[in-house]
Amino acid sequence: MSKSRDFLGPYRLARLIRQGTTSEVWEAIEENSQERFALKVLRENIKNDKAEIALLKHEYNIAKDLASPRVIKVLEYREDGRPYLVMELFSELNMKQALRRGPESLAFMLGKIVEQAAEGLYYMHTKNWIHLDIKPDNFLVSRDGVVKLIDFTISEKKKSGLSKFFHRPKMAQGTRSYMAPEQIRRKVCDERTDIYSFGCVLYELCTGKPPFTGNTPNDLLNKHITASIPSPIVHNSNVSREFADLVKSMMAKKPDSRPESMWEFLKVFRGIEIFKKIPKMPEISVFDSMPGVRGADDMVRKGEPS
Repeated sequence: MSKSRDFLGPYRLARLIRQGTTSEVWEAIEENSQERFALKVLRENIKNDKAEIALLKHEYNIAKDLASPRVIKVLEYREDGRPYLVMELFSELNMKQALRRGPESLAFMLGKIVEQAAEGLYYMHTKNWIHLDIKPDNFLVSRDGVVKLIDFTISEKKKSGLSKFFHRPKMAQGTRSYMAPEQIRRKVCDERTDIYSFGCVLYELCTGKPPFTGNTPNDLLNKHITASIPSPIVHNSNVSREFADLVKSMMAKKPDSRPESMWEFLKVFRGIEIFKKIPKMPEISVFDSMPGVRGADDMVRKGEPS
């Protein structure tokens, strides 16, 4: 890297963490304080793209007012040659990356992980924001099981009152493996839309597989709308009946049949066990065997299947 590209404003780019289709995530050091941050930077070839800049600003405007230990802290939006967000530096590993080594990589501390992920989503909902892209990629997790929710690029303010009646359908956004039926149909979304997607995430966390797959993108979307809801027990016999039933209720086709809120989910979840037999910690930690994973588009807007 040339000296001129070593810095963005006062931040020295120390290490590329991830590279996606529209953004790069860098570990950076602030020149004066020597503090370390994560920078989400628009890639060089689209740094002047007005639509992408607007999306980055949208993410900042949502995240700047979110103050929870369960949500990534976004500190600043800047334009120093390239538009970028300044964020707290947290674990480099997301749930999707860990799951590539199998569900056992997280199973031994899954209760803590699920509870913290749910708390982050519940907090966002209390601020009247709907995430709309809940998936394993958008939860960072540390080796101690600390979880933070990320990526608010397509998040929307919750519609209420008359705004529901003036809803104008637009192109469906999200990630196909986790999209709720109403999201696919471009109807009004609310907390229960995220609850459906979170149910899909929980299914994958305890089985290693998303609940639905398809031969084509449309086939996958149609399964969310019409296919019977699978049980995690089919792919992991150690999953408890209570947890399997909870996940299936979250993935109900009709929003009214799902838990009303993430708080309702948490009340039930805290009273049950995920597994019949507690899984053991792997001999080799996924956090040791996958250092500095690159190539996952973790913090970038995506509309394609994971």
